Amino acid sequence: MVDRLQSLLGRFAVNAEVFHAGALCGITDLPAEGERGQLHLIRNGHVRVEHPDGSVLEITEPSVLVCPRPMAHRFVTDPDAGADFACAHLQFEGGGNSPVAAALPPVICLPLEELYGGQPILSVLFEEAFAQRCGRQALLDRLFEVVLIQILRALMESGQLRVGLLSGMSHPRLRHALVAMHEEPAQDWTLELLAQRAGMSRSAFADSFRDTIGSTPGHYLQGWRTRLVQQALRKGQPLKRIAIDVGYGSEAALSRAFKSQTGQSPRQWKQGLVVQLRSARTTELRGRSVRTDCRGVGQTTPDNCEMKIPTSSHADYRFQ
Repeated sequence: MVDRLQSLLGRFAVNAEVFHAGALCGITDLPAEGERGQLHLIRNGHVRVEHPDGSVLEITEPSVLVCPRPMAHRFVTDPDAGADFACAHLQFEGGGNSPVAAALPPVICLPLEELYGGQPILSVLFEEAFAQRCGRQALLDRLFEVVLIQILRALMESGQLRVGLLSGMSHPRLRHALVAMHEEPAQDWTLELLAQRAGMSRSAFADSFRDTIGSTPGHYLQGWRTRLVQQALRKGQPLKRIAIDVGYGSEAALSRAFKSQTGQSPRQWKQGLVVQLRSARTTELRGRSVRTDCRGVGQTTPDNCEMKIPTSSHADYRFQ
């Protein structure tokens, strides 16, 4: 049996890059950055998380906080005691078109104790994060990626997500049809064939799929193929080859299906991507390092609370 998560992560991998480990004290603002999300591990301390829309999250126990898509947020902690953090950027392959990132809610917060089997990994991660050993960065990056997989497992097994891809992947029958589409996108899938994979009647399968995933099987398959096309375009593959790999009979058929999903031709989409990547690179080059405010706005920052946060004059967040 094919691993249901592997059918996703094997095509759309996630890479982590640690950017901070240590105490955060007082007020710390983190802007939304390009296409990257963030994963924060809070080892101890009371943390208030504020978002530009006014929503607030209070964290009072060791927890993991995930923003799978770019989202500005502010951490407010005790200005003296602070809270211990380990933080990483998340780069989903496919960027904003990643089905993994798209399947997750804007913010995820789970107590660390809810990550089944996570304690050994977290112990090593925190030990490495707060020490200075050779290979530290590479090891921490990989450990954060392991933690993200544990988070995906926890969400699927807990049933917290009622609608969407991960909900479907946790369904005892629908997941077989989803994995089949993920593994064999070029197959000429019909409703009958997918229902057979799920071990359901056509009508029961169609109704259950729509209620659980939030779309029809045909629309989901077209969306999955479109994401694969976008991924291949990012890698510079020729359209003719992409059409064969993804299951379209010709470049013209691919272009029609792609435009019906995105509103753009593959060429237009790729040109827009180039502009977007150049803009993101320019913003990155203009970036600067700032320090978290550990004594309140405009006051002295203790050395043990220093945090380097990449930001820029174009950061897209607004806090009152």
